[in-house]
Amino acid sequence: MNNILKKILVIFFIFAANSCSYKPIFLDKNYDFEINEVFFNGEKDINRIIDSKLKFIKKSEDRKKKSYTIELTSTKKREIVSNDSKGDPLKFEMNILVEYKIMNNEKILLKNEVEKNNIYNNDSDQFKLEQTEEIIIENLTGSISDIIISSIINLDDN
Repeated sequence: MNNILKKILVIFFIFAANSCSYKPIFLDKNYDFEINEVFFNGEKDINRIIDSKLKFIKKSEDRKKKSYTIELTSTKKREIVSNDSKGDPLKFEMNILVEYKIMNNEKILLKNEVEKNNIYNNDSDQFKLEQTEEIIIENLTGSISDIIISSIINLDDN
């Protein structure tokens, strides 16, 4: 009897774990606007991440949707925050700045900039440090992308 109860609990937990799924907030939403074009300047990695997030809001055949064009300029800066007694870096700060304009029919509706930063520890393993920095860039840029989409949604509300 105890064995059967354990098997039932294991099966229940497997089904419970498989039923949970992650979906980005802005992925499946049906927007009443579309993004025609996005023009990028600056850091290629940051621009690639933002572009992949904005591709979810594609141009459609619905003529009733408002159409926007976005111009983005991104910069990335890595600075040493603290050093050890030998002068070697202990902590770094990654700073990402994205300036963007949202336009409709070549008229600027919103001009804004978003800055995100993160402080992280140095690692003696250069490969591990580079992986950490890539993850930080991905997370900060994803957050910036969400802010850009939210600002378009807020434009639509006005």
